[in-house]
Amino acid sequence: MIVFRDPREVPAGFGPSVVAIGKFDGVHSGHRAVIDRAMVDAAASGARVVAVTFDRNPLALLRPEICPESLVGVEQKLRLLADAGVDATLMLTFDRALADLGAREFVEHVLVGALGVRIVMVGADFRFGRGGAGNPDLLREMGAEFGFEVDVVDDVRAIDAGRRVSSTWVRELLDAGDVTGATRLLGRPHAVRGEVVHGLKRGRELGFPTANLSADLEGFVPAEGVYAGWLVDEGVPGDGASVPRSSVRYPAAISIGTNPTFDDVKVRQVEAYVLDETDLDLYGHVVEIEFVSRIRGMVAFEGIEPLIEQMNDDIDRVRHELAGPAGSAHPSAHP
Repeated sequence: MIVFRDPREVPAGFGPSVVAIGKFDGVHSGHRAVIDRAMVDAAASGARVVAVTFDRNPLALLRPEICPESLVGVEQKLRLLADAGVDATLMLTFDRALADLGAREFVEHVLVGALGVRIVMVGADFRFGRGGAGNPDLLREMGAEFGFEVDVVDDVRAIDAGRRVSSTWVRELLDAGDVTGATRLLGRPHAVRGEVVHGLKRGRELGFPTANLSADLEGFVPAEGVYAGWLVDEGVPGDGASVPRSSVRYPAAISIGTNPTFDDVKVRQVEAYVLDETDLDLYGHVVEIEFVSRIRGMVAFEGIEPLIEQMNDDIDRVRHELAGPAGSAHPSAHP
């Protein structure tokens, strides 16, 4: 997938293109419905499929007090868009200049001038341009002027709940620790991604060495607790081993919390014990941790022995979860 960070990076004559526009936070099943429709239209017309998205939620600039935490980081979003089949992504920096760009200027300079758009795919609640003045109706008017069509894609709704699939719903599930429910909406396990750093080495002392992720990781961190999942090792950035095709996937017991038994961790941390691996050196590696199911909540134990006993039980349950349909249904996929 080609990635552009600015419309000026798009080479002349790049189009024609079918463009899907949105925040694409999480690239959930609703977002992929838009992309899938774009792929069908592009195949019929010989055009490229282009996603136009932003490096942050626009509310982070416009209304930071109500801006929700993103489900994925920028690099995660780009990988997910590539996995969805997008040919190119224009990742716009949502700064004051972009926020002040008028709806007509956005269409004329970005969609038409840079991308040579023939069809624009948006959701029914799509807004664009300064002050959110643009909507699908205005986009259709401009399409008649500039020679492109507008296709408004209906919401995707969950069969069992009848609720629109949205990033807000996914966040609610993750906040409750329901990573299994989040998987159903996302169409894949939710994941966080970051560099493995040195911790207090408490797990190693107990016989369960863990890979601790840095605090500036990408992705929404679920509720505190113990989870079954997978650790995908992408290698050390820049050494050639981080090419996604050569990544290694390990079964893992994942802990999120502040270590209440010892009360010596001040902020929530994400750490993963790779099953049956005691000498695995992942320091400095970038890893992605995929959540399959929640084993239990986080509790404090009265002493080391009860904690170790519980950890052994957790690992048995993790093995069982990963051996079942939920644990094996989704192989790790990277562009």
